[in-house]
Amino acid sequence: MSSAPLAAHTHPTTYWRRLPDGRIQCDVCPRGCRLREEQRGVCFVRACSGGEIVLTTYGRSSGYCVDPIEKKPLNHFLPGTPVLSFGTAGCNLTCKFCQNWDISKSRQMDTLADRAAPETIARAARELGCRSVAFTYNDPIIFMEYAIDVAQACREADVKTVAVTAGYICAAPREEFFRHMDAANVDLKAFTQQFYHKIAGGELQAVLDTLLYLKHETEVWFEITNLVIPGENDSDGELRALSEWVVEQLGPQVPLHFSAFHPDWKMRDTARTPRATLTRAREIAIESGARYAYTGNVHDESGDSTLCHKCGQRVIGRDWYVLTDWNIDDAGSCAHCGAQCAGVFAGPPGDWGAQRLPVRLADFHPT
Repeated sequence: MSSAPLAAHTHPTTYWRRLPDGRIQCDVCPRGCRLREEQRGVCFVRACSGGEIVLTTYGRSSGYCVDPIEKKPLNHFLPGTPVLSFGTAGCNLTCKFCQNWDISKSRQMDTLADRAAPETIARAARELGCRSVAFTYNDPIIFMEYAIDVAQACREADVKTVAVTAGYICAAPREEFFRHMDAANVDLKAFTQQFYHKIAGGELQAVLDTLLYLKHETEVWFEITNLVIPGENDSDGELRALSEWVVEQLGPQVPLHFSAFHPDWKMRDTARTPRATLTRAREIAIESGARYAYTGNVHDESGDSTLCHKCGQRVIGRDWYVLTDWNIDDAGSCAHCGAQCAGVFAGPPGDWGAQRLPVRLADFHPT
């Protein structure tokens, strides 16, 4: 818990309760932080103020950037299109390997350099030609009130929304949050409770519950990322168990992304993930029945391309974030055999490629 000074402007929240000892418990995620006045939760952005839990980062961001949708990564959601991406600060997990630690572990409000109302973000996305807005860089669950308001503004502007999340959220807020999302990439960090407890500071079952909820209770398109860390979650047995669970419980059409780890945050002495390990993980997933399995964070055109699950022909070729082949029709059917490729397709592919365009939302405020 932290007692850092609260921001001057806070936003009310819903998911909390008052305990008999006077503390206030936050009920957004399974941590259930119990806070006294002026204390912050582990996530840093939800705090106790005036006898209730408030959000201290509403309307503020660590920065905005137009990315390729494949960078989220989402390979089956409006391929080739640009997405307006942003995050805030903080995180409700404590991953020792965090790749965005300068944002997610930030305890400095100065990290939040840009301000924007939800309607401004939706307007910017439209004017920039983005088909979607992504809540990313840190987990949107912890700033869910802001994310939901942005999602509602985007829906009115015919812009889709994407949540890049670890899925560490309680049942009631989970239902409200994902009701407003069109797509998600869920970070399934490992398939053992030991890993989650030791390295991520969370509970595996809560994440599995989120994945099951997305599959069986929503229409949200989702894909799964697994960051493969040498010596921690890269055994054949664990990769097979993870892949088999996804296929059996979620279905063979859910894409799996096996991404390379690089030394960072508190795991700087751990080696980078060899490309061969990612290739092996992909092969194990396919052997387990997954129709779409990918390698990530390495240059591997073969491992990052989409094959038709029926005829085996390449339907979407990718070289990093650049689409090299497009052999499906506007509705996502294979040009070779007619089989439907799972995903969200709407017309011809985008041509955004690998561009990364930082933007200032101040340029889009109404005059």
